[in-house]
This record gives sequence, structure tokens and C-alpha cells, in this order.
Amino acid sequence: MASCSGCQGVLVSCEDELLAIAGAIDIVHFPEASSRLAEEGPFDVVLVEGSISAPEHLEQIKAIRERSAVLVTVGACATSGGIQALRNFGKLEDFADRVYVRPDYLATLETSTPVADHVKVDYELRGCPIAKRQLLELLTAILKGRRPEIRNESLCLACKRYGVVCVMVAHGIPCLGPVTVNGCGAICPSLGRGCYGCFGPKEGANTQALAQRMLDMGIPREEVLRSFRFITGYAEAFREESVRHE
Repeated sequence: MASCSGCQGVLVSCEDELLAIAGAIDIVHFPEASSRLAEEGPFDVVLVEGSISAPEHLEQIKAIRERSAVLVTVGACATSGGIQALRNFGKLEDFADRVYVRPDYLATLETSTPVADHVKVDYELRGCPIAKRQLLELLTAILKGRRPEIRNESLCLACKRYGVVCVMVAHGIPCLGPVTVNGCGAICPSLGRGCYGCFGPKEGANTQALAQRMLDMGIPREEVLRSFRFITGYAEAFREESVRHE
């Protein structure tokens, strides 16, 4: 669908790990890595990358769902609408006029939305891009007939686990780590930057408390809004919190 194909790149980069399961699967459609065209199906597992942003996406995702036993959305675009979902907070024509010389040629939906808004999704892999280890865990679990073991823990636990100093406490840097589900292993905080929320909100995330803490630290309300309205800004918890600060 609408994406940068970065999550497909993670699958390609698995290389040696994929060889271990190559004998158990038959990849029938993967444009990023193969010229083989998809058969009619049905399919045991389909990985879908990208948000629903154009009329043809609606038709495609419904047809895919009908032919798939298991449908997995991969990446921030497919699971929360992605960075392109920022247009949902404004008027499409305002953005189109600024970007395209002939916006009247565009065939696009008014909004960019996650796949789950339109069809049933069996599993989600979040991230921008997705995490290699989570992808391998998902594929292995499906092959073994068990549920994937992907934790719903905040990024803060990863920082504690790896001995990363809290950037909010030590340096007053805005960070979405307390409300973001761990997946990257705290890459940004380990480099002295705040978490951008690439993996989206964890279940039960107390976004309001974090936003208030940012305000108490002297961070401008506009910056608090921008913190929640970024890569996964259209995910429900982040979306609702950003609206509070408009």
C-alpha cells in the first residue's frame, strides 16, 4: 500500500535467518526481492505493508483479506497510518496544492488510515521500520502454530535493561519512551535523543500524565503536540493526546 518499503527491506536483510525456514515456506509474491508474480491464492500468510491512502488500496486489501488465512500488518504505516496520516489532521487540498503542480491529477482518499480500519487483521508488527527479531519471532510462531511472544512493555524497560540514562530526567529532552511499546531496543535514547514513538503506544499508555510532565518541565505546548503527532501520530492514544494540545 502507501509506504517507503523499508519494512520489506527488514525482511530481505534477515538473509541467513530466512534460509533456516526457506524449506517450510513458499514465497509467491514479494516484489522487493523477487520477480515472481502472485498466484490467485488462497494464501496461508500475507504480510501487508503500507497505509490505505488511495481508492485502489481499498479494493486490494479487501481482495487480499478474502484470500488470506492469516493477515499480518507490518510497520507504522500499516498499523497506524504512518507519517502520511498527518494529513488527517488537516484538509487534503491544502497539502496537495503545496506539493503538486497539478493536484487535480491525484486519485487519493481524504485520509490515510491503518489496514485494521478496513479489514480484520490477525497480527500486527509495529515500527518504522519493524524490528528484525520480532519479524522472525512472528514467522517462527506461525510455522509452529503458536502465538507470537511479543511483549507489551514500554521502551523505558529497555533503557533500564541496557543501562541507558533517562534523557528526560538527565537532560530535559522530550521522550515518548514511557508510553511507547518497546521494539527497537532504545536506539534513540542510547544516542542521547528522546524516543519518537516509532512503535506506537503501548496498551494502557498514560499519555496524559507524560504530556503534563513535559509541560511541567517547561516544554512548550506546541512541542508536546508535535511529539505525539509524528510517525505514529494517528494511533488512537497518541491522536487523542495531541488533540488535547491543539
